[in-house]
Amino acid sequence: MIKNLKITGLVQGVGFRVAFERSARSYGLSGWVRNRCDGSVEALVSGDSDAIKKIIDWARQGPEGAVVKQILIEDADLTTLRPGQFLRLPTE
Repeated sequence: MIKNLKITGLVQGVGFRVAFERSARSYGLSGWVRNRCDGSVEALVSGDSDAIKKIIDWARQGPEGAVVKQILIEDADLTTLRPGQFLRLPTE
């Protein structure tokens, strides 16, 4: 299963990407996370459905200091990521 997440609210400047990456790795997910120029955080996550549900549940709260307003979740196409690879990408 592969999902694209767009997380809005106060999600930049609070360590969201670092904490998201750490959580995603702990759930055994592959993918990436990055800040967006519009102030949101975007992530692509790949793994089993239970692990994806866990990272979505985690993202609804985020790290201390974050105020998550909304998470848009879409199915995503196959990616070239290696299993177990999770990256923090530059802002786009």
